[in-house]
Amino acid sequence: MRVLLVEDHQDLARPLLRVLAQDRYDAVWAKNLREAYAHLAEAEPDLLVLDVMLPEGEDAGFELADELRTAGYSKSILFLTARDAVEDRIRGLDLGGDDYLSKPFDISEFMARVRALLRREGPTKNAVFERGALQVNLALRQVFWSEHEVPLTNKEFALLELLVLQPERVYYLEELVERLFPQADSGFITVRMYVMRLRDKLSPQTIQTVPGGYRFGL
Repeated sequence: MRVLLVEDHQDLARPLLRVLAQDRYDAVWAKNLREAYAHLAEAEPDLLVLDVMLPEGEDAGFELADELRTAGYSKSILFLTARDAVEDRIRGLDLGGDDYLSKPFDISEFMARVRALLRREGPTKNAVFERGALQVNLALRQVFWSEHEVPLTNKEFALLELLVLQPERVYYLEELVERLFPQADSGFITVRMYVMRLRDKLSPQTIQTVPGGYRFGL
């Protein structure tokens, strides 16, 4: 499931991204509103983790949440902020927030709140994707080819999950590196290696090569 973290402090954002990835969430980071809008235009997140105070203003997070709710965004919003006054909490919830976590906080509590909010987004999490001989159980993280289970590593599954959740979409190499292998020294090579592994384990037709990237091929 996709989590968009909008947080301008790198020292907080990086450990949050790390634990989200460890729990197998597709987590992306925006450090300001411009980057947040770019990620939102790309794909709607299942959870928006939103700092209230951003470079664009002390209430920028509140304003973004209000704008998104007005535009019809219906998924969960978790506010992060150092402002813990009762009136701030009330305002955040009235603007469409689903939860409100005051800084500083324990990362284990943050992850517990993330899991609780994402449990509400049942249809995507519980979906089973089927196409040809391929079956992917997104909840159980099981993959079958011609009714035989195919064991995948966490990263192999994360790549396949991206492709099957939006099977018509092209994923460019730069984006795949940013999402799945941000710490890799040779990101493009790493992506190509994992594509090759999935093709070997499933079928060469599972992933289609397109100019600049890949898409689901079945």
